[in-house]
Amino acid sequence: MTEIRGLGYLRIQTQDIARWRELLVDGLGMAIGTGPEADGLYLRVDERRSRLAVLPGESDKALAVGWEVRDEFALQRVQEAVEKSGIEVEVLSHEESTYRDAEKVIAFDDPAGTRVEVFFGPVLDHSPVVTPHGGRWITGTQGLGHVVLPTAKFAESYAFYTEVLGFLPRGAIRLADGKSRVRFLGVNERHHSLALCPAPPTDEPGLVHLMTEVDTLDAVGQALDRVAKDGFTISSTLGRHTNDKMISFYVRAPGGWDLEFGTEGMPVDETYYTAEEITADSYWGHDWSASEPLKAFIPKA
Repeated sequence: MTEIRGLGYLRIQTQDIARWRELLVDGLGMAIGTGPEADGLYLRVDERRSRLAVLPGESDKALAVGWEVRDEFALQRVQEAVEKSGIEVEVLSHEESTYRDAEKVIAFDDPAGTRVEVFFGPVLDHSPVVTPHGGRWITGTQGLGHVVLPTAKFAESYAFYTEVLGFLPRGAIRLADGKSRVRFLGVNERHHSLALCPAPPTDEPGLVHLMTEVDTLDAVGQALDRVAKDGFTISSTLGRHTNDKMISFYVRAPGGWDLEFGTEGMPVDETYYTAEEITADSYWGHDWSASEPLKAFIPKA
């Protein structure tokens, strides 16, 4: 079994903080959290001080994907496994860990170049979570949600996350070429906390999408109305997925990534689960015909 308990946080860099705020706060309804950089945007959806950090910069890229473990002993075991695989691990200082609102953090690059941070001891904010539209996020034992990462080194990435970090295969979908697959990986009862998608090499690490889940279909529908009214591109219409049963839509974020916003995800009982290959992304809906190209699939110049 994996030492990883869930997706803890995501830190990204953007050229357009103001537009991200319109999307995440005004549109999806996340609460403003707290963080160390005065010009950063920190988003709160539960008792963590922030789950998503959006920081200003000269380009749009994924700065780090943060995965949570139980305690310092689990963190040590992860460090040993990664080092044994031949990947260099950086043990962050007290100041660097405090910057990330954790007691201790280790960091390394996955085979595709995405920065991975593994941590324990997240700092909590016990004040009430006051979201602007009353939304309530599903986190807790399921973590923040899931990320889909592009990789130009698919076989190496899949082996690393499964054999080194211990992620559990939770099925796949075959792509149009009939050979390559998107593979879904889980660490808790959320169907997948990570998916890996074949993609061309890019100049900077990016994302395909981040999914967060709320507790009602009304919250999803109301958010869909708001982001459309605010002029954001709806990458995919509302639909229900075949693997995790999530009812969701996708909206294009500044920087060329998508945010999936959904509800009614299916919990997985690992005692009985077997990995399956789906042949359709959705039972209904999820019309992608109006979607713009994702940055992750645009090759280097």
